[in-house]
Amino acid sequence: MNTQSEDAEVPGTGALLLDAEALYRELLLGVRALCTPQTRLVGITSGGAWLAERMQKDLKLPGEAGTISSAMHRDDFAKRGLSSGGQTLLPFDVNGAEIVLLDDVLYTGRTIRAVINELFDYGRPASVKLVVLVDRGGRELPVQADLAVARVTLPSSRSLALARDAAGVFSFHVEGQ
Repeated sequence: MNTQSEDAEVPGTGALLLDAEALYRELLLGVRALCTPQTRLVGITSGGAWLAERMQKDLKLPGEAGTISSAMHRDDFAKRGLSSGGQTLLPFDVNGAEIVLLDDVLYTGRTIRAVINELFDYGRPASVKLVVLVDRGGRELPVQADLAVARVTLPSSRSLALARDAAGVFSFHVEGQ
């Protein structure tokens, strides 16, 4: 499933040639294989939360997917402050759950460290598996996804983010120079 890609950007548009919808379909297959009756989906705000919400429906899982924010556990909180990306909402008991943590893009690992701290504020899961659409490398912490559908290379001056239109269709956008 790990699709390799280079800096596949459409010149002057900030849009990647990566097909976010095709990557989502691959991610769906991978998560389906990971699911057990104890599995609970948790998406990191905002892109990961969009993925978890849609995946919960597509997999026909009972209940709601959880949403988790990294805001309160960021090591750069003083610089960034509280983001408006959303709050943590875990509508199930975390204790003993098998958590599939979803995010759109894995980069430095700092967001993952923060959301794992947040998750453990709610209880002790049996396991946590990290699943991402895109791994762009550049890790600052020893964090690795259990499943990454694509890998891309971008300069550190650029950011990659999942976007969702009004109809719920996913795409990627690149920002920066």
